[in-house]
Amino acid sequence: MEQTKKPRIVIIGAGMAGLTAANKLYTSISRGGSMDDAALELLVVEGGSRIGGRINTSEFGGNRVEMGATWIHGIDGSPIHGIAKEIQALVSEQPWECMHGFLDGSVTMAEGGHEVSPCIVERVSTLFRVLMGFAGNPWEEGSSSSKDDKYYYDIAAEALEACAGRGGSLGSFLRKGLEIYWQRSDHHLRDETIRALEEATFSMHENTQRTYTSAGDLFRLDFIAEREYRMFPGEEVTIARGYSSIIDHLASALPKGMIQLNRKVSRIQWDLAGHYGRCCEDDDANRPVKVHFSDGSVLSADHVIVTVSLGVLKAGISQQGRGLFCPPLPDFKIEAISRLGFGVVNKLFIQEGPSHRSDNFPFLQMAFHPSDSEISNCRKMKVPRWMRRTASICPIHKNSNILLSWFAGDEALELEELMDQEIIDGVSSTVSCLLSNPNPNPDQSKKLCNGGSNRGLDINITRVLRSKWGSDPLFLGSYSYVQVGSSGDDLDALAEPLPNAESLFRLQILFAGEATHRTHYSTTHGAYFSGLREANRLLEHYQAN
Repeated sequence: MEQTKKPRIVIIGAGMAGLTAANKLYTSISRGGSMDDAALELLVVEGGSRIGGRINTSEFGGNRVEMGATWIHGIDGSPIHGIAKEIQALVSEQPWECMHGFLDGSVTMAEGGHEVSPCIVERVSTLFRVLMGFAGNPWEEGSSSSKDDKYYYDIAAEALEACAGRGGSLGSFLRKGLEIYWQRSDHHLRDETIRALEEATFSMHENTQRTYTSAGDLFRLDFIAEREYRMFPGEEVTIARGYSSIIDHLASALPKGMIQLNRKVSRIQWDLAGHYGRCCEDDDANRPVKVHFSDGSVLSADHVIVTVSLGVLKAGISQQGRGLFCPPLPDFKIEAISRLGFGVVNKLFIQEGPSHRSDNFPFLQMAFHPSDSEISNCRKMKVPRWMRRTASICPIHKNSNILLSWFAGDEALELEELMDQEIIDGVSSTVSCLLSNPNPNPDQSKKLCNGGSNRGLDINITRVLRSKWGSDPLFLGSYSYVQVGSSGDDLDALAEPLPNAESLFRLQILFAGEATHRTHYSTTHGAYFSGLREANRLLEHYQAN
C-alpha cells in the first residue's frame, strides 16, 4: 500500500499503556528508528484532566499516597521496577505508603474485642497460603510453601483432585480445602466455637484476596485461569516518589502538545467495509478511522490505539445503537469483553487526630463471623455491612497517623456513596467493637480465642479520603480478572487488532491495556507490555511496507 501522506496514529487514553505506546513510537522515530524515512503524526487524547489513568499519586495528611496502583509485583525482570530504579524513584527522605511492606506485629481480632489465638491464625493462614500456591502452580510439588507444610500440601492436593475437571471457581476450590481441613481435624468438630473462629479467619484471607484480584466474589473467579497469571520473582515494593513518577517519565519524552487533556471520546468510527484508500483530494477523508469527541469535534486517523479500561469497553458494547464503536465490534470481541470480569477495588485513607492512648495503632486484621453466635456480640455496636468484608486497617507506614483499609466488590461501591461522616462513624464503631471492650470476660476470652482479650484502644478520626473508581465514567472499575466461563483466550481475543490480518486495510483499531495481556492482566506491567506490543506492531507494519 503506497503512502502519500504521513500516517496519523491516535492513542486514546494517557495511562500506562497509552503513554508507553506513545513513548515507544515517538522515540523510535526521533532517534532514527525504522520509521525515520516515513515520519508519522502522533497524538494522545485523554478524557480526563490529568495523565496516569488508574495510576494517581496524591497527598493526604502530609503523606504521599496512591489512590490507584500501589505495588510493583516482583522486582526481578519488572520493567516498571527498571524505570523506577533508573529515575531514582525508589528512594526518598520521607516515609511513604507501604514502605515497610506488611508491618510486623499484626493482631487478629474477633468481634467482641477478643484476640484470636496465634495458633489458630497461624494454621488457617498456612492452609490458605498453600491453597493459593496450588491455585498459582498446581502441578509443582516443590513450590515455595509446599515443602515445609506437608500436612497442608496433602489437603490442597485432595481439594485439587476433587475440583479437577469441573471448570469451577477459585472460591469453590478454597472452600473445598477448608472443608477437607475440618474433616481431617476431627478434634475441632467437637468445638463449634473454634471452628467458627477458623472460618472467620479464613474469610478474612478471602477478603484480602478479593482486593488482590478485584473479584468481588471469589466464586466468580476462574480457577483454571489463575494458574496462567504470573508475577515477577523477588519482593513486592512500592515507589517512594509515587507511581506517577513512572508516568511523568514516560510523558517527558513527548513534545508539548502531543498529549491533549479533557478530550472525551464519544464514538470510534472505523472502516469495516474497506473503503479506505479510495481517491480523494482530502487526506483526512482518506483516513479510515474517525474519532468523535463529546464536544462535537472529529479527528481522522489511520490507526487508533484504544487503551480504555475493560469497564468502559463493557459499557461501550451495551448501549444498543449508541455504542462506542461504529460499526459495532465483531462478535468475537463482544463475547470476550462480555465474558471477562472487571471489578472494583477502592482504598480508604483515615487520618487520626490526637488520642489519649500511648501506643500506636496496630496492623489490625479483622475476623468477622457471618452469624449471630456468641462471637458476634457487636450488634449493638452497629458494625456496618460495608465494613464486615474488610480484612484489615493499618498505618501506611510505621508511626504514621494515616491508616489504610481496602474494599472490593459491592462494599467498594457502597463506600463511594457514603458521606464522610458516615464513614467516620462506621470505622469508629468497628474499631471500638474490636479494640475497646472495657470489661472483657477472661473466661470467655480463653474459650473463644485462647489468646489475649482486648487492646483497650480507641480511634479519633478527623477526616477520610477514598478512591471512587467504580463511579468514575472514565474507568467504571479498577482492573480485570478472568471470570468463570471465560479464559485466557478472551484476553488474547481482546488484544486482536481490527480489521484482521486478512484485510487489505488492517490495523485500523488496536487494543492495549492491562485487560489485553494474558499472563500479566490487572497489573501496571501488563499495561506497559501491551503498550509496547501495539507500538511495535505498527512499527513492524510500516517497516514491512
